[in-house]
Amino acid sequence: MTTPRPAPQTRFYPTGGIELAVHEWASEGSGAPLVFAHATGFHGRVWDAIAERFPAHPVFAIDLRGHGLSRAGPIGDWRVLARDVADFLQQSGITGAIGIGHSMGAHTLLQVAPDNPGRFAKLVLFDPVILAPEFYAPSEALYTEDNPHPAIRRKRDFASPEAMIERFRARDPYDLFAPRVFEDYCRHGLVAAATGEGMELACAPEVEASVYASSRSNPGILGAATRVDIPVLVVRAQHTTLNDFKSSPTWPELAERMPQGTDLYRPDMTHFHPFQDPADAARIIAEFIGEE
Repeated sequence: MTTPRPAPQTRFYPTGGIELAVHEWASEGSGAPLVFAHATGFHGRVWDAIAERFPAHPVFAIDLRGHGLSRAGPIGDWRVLARDVADFLQQSGITGAIGIGHSMGAHTLLQVAPDNPGRFAKLVLFDPVILAPEFYAPSEALYTEDNPHPAIRRKRDFASPEAMIERFRARDPYDLFAPRVFEDYCRHGLVAAATGEGMELACAPEVEASVYASSRSNPGILGAATRVDIPVLVVRAQHTTLNDFKSSPTWPELAERMPQGTDLYRPDMTHFHPFQDPADAARIIAEFIGEE
């Protein structure tokens, strides 16, 4: 049983024309900093249930550009996310951190690591949305203005977090989430609506759709992986098809590309592993950093 940590303090770091929001918990011990980066469409507070299991560590959970409180428009290049995170790490003076990422957030941390040596001591990457080399070969755009990603049609407006909880609780894939994580997602995933009435998604549908549409924008990620000479754990879930949000998109050979990479295949989990079972995700992190 874990004891909830006090609510984090949210600080804002200027970078690339936006204010990057980072939710920060003070440490009760001398552990290395933990830096969390979330998946597309989510926000830093989805990590609360995992962060509270590491009270000896200062925790920094980032709202990536266009998500949570990091207000921004559509994203055309994933490399700007890495630049944002690198700016935050430089401004905060963080070194020797444990980077923990999921999906797009994991991809982002893997790009940051070789370009900013010393900032990270280890990485734990849950399904980092890094695919086989052929995915990044020149080809037609995945989505266009005339054929946008379906996320652009997401419901934007809600009367309250409770209304969002009620609407999505029994829906796929949210019905897989641990109740605590699902409620954190809803309660911190809304902001006051621009109309002045009710609330709206913090990650606007057009922003979420733009992230999926630009998923080929960082073809250098596999080359970056070969330069990440720190221990890296790649946690892969079951794979079905690329169009299934619950399927792992991660290239099975990714860990082999890294000098100190380790692959952990978990076919019993979906792409939403940290949301499905935060206790298991925390156990994996603890084991990898030598605390269990």
